[in-house]
Amino acid sequence: MKIQGRMFIWLAVFILAMAIVYGVWSKEPVGTTALFLAFGLSIMIGYYLAFTARRVDTGAQDNKEADVADDAGELGFFSPHSWQPLSLAIGGALAFLGIIFGWWLLYFSLPVILVGLFGWVFEYYHGVNRTQ
Repeated sequence: MKIQGRMFIWLAVFILAMAIVYGVWSKEPVGTTALFLAFGLSIMIGYYLAFTARRVDTGAQDNKEADVADDAGELGFFSPHSWQPLSLAIGGALAFLGIIFGWWLLYFSLPVILVGLFGWVFEYYHGVNRTQ
């Protein structure tokens, strides 16, 4: 995490320099504001990563002698046969199409999104007092 923190802090310094040059050269407020906001976001992420790196153990990415397999581990549990992401994708696509073609399409996309979200959250829930 030390490397990532340094990278974001150096990125923030670069973006700050570019924001100053862009602001002086172009005198355009929107792009200058966007660059200063990008500087702020980069410095926040860099500070967080650098601060967290001091509090946690050294990771494999900070060890120059580490292999790729040293950082491998369990990534989490993923449902192998879940149809809920498809439902969410269809509902999300309909919602974005509603922004393009008309807000009335959101009335059709919201139930699809809610059914997909409900199904995904409670996919493995069987209840505490469920009888066989």
